[in-house]
Amino acid sequence: MVTLGVTGGIGSGKTTVCGFLEEQGARVFYADIEAKRLMQENPDVRAAIIDAFGEDAYDEDGVLDRAYLAGRVFHDAEQLERLNRIVHPHVFEAFEAAAGRAEDDDLSLLVHEAALLFETGGDEHVDVTAAVVAPEADRIAWVTARDDATPEQVQARMQHQLPQDALRTRADYVIENDGSLEDLRQKSVDLYWAVASHH
Repeated sequence: MVTLGVTGGIGSGKTTVCGFLEEQGARVFYADIEAKRLMQENPDVRAAIIDAFGEDAYDEDGVLDRAYLAGRVFHDAEQLERLNRIVHPHVFEAFEAAAGRAEDDDLSLLVHEAALLFETGGDEHVDVTAAVVAPEADRIAWVTARDDATPEQVQARMQHQLPQDALRTRADYVIENDGSLEDLRQKSVDLYWAVASHH
């Protein structure tokens, strides 16, 4: 079985690519969803977050206050790094467990989908990496429509992610999402076979 890390900036289409990979028989582990689940459900993660960011990180019902946490880490690289150091080791543990299950189920490809794959060292936990890149104007148009955000807000979020040129350099495979959805599907299918059959 091969593990493939898929990353891409906001609005690049990486989730769509993962959907196409699933159609080919891959299983996808969504790191960002797993991180949110851990922050809500894992007692060690909760305790560490309260220790680092205060009791206000969770409301009186014990639900994570995302807005509060985002306010603390969004413009502060050091605090964001602190949050990542709490959550990401647990995410990687969960990925290792998912890899074991995928191995048992005889799958040929397990995908680790993460917005910050390289930034968090996630690339060291997978066999190969792929970056989904798209023209900036398309990304901004897509995210403003999806998230009801302004172009300025989208660009601010892009600033927190590796530039696409860096992704192109670091990833083993690059998917250029610059055509139709059908093009993107074909590129995803090609990626699946290139990765699943070579290892």
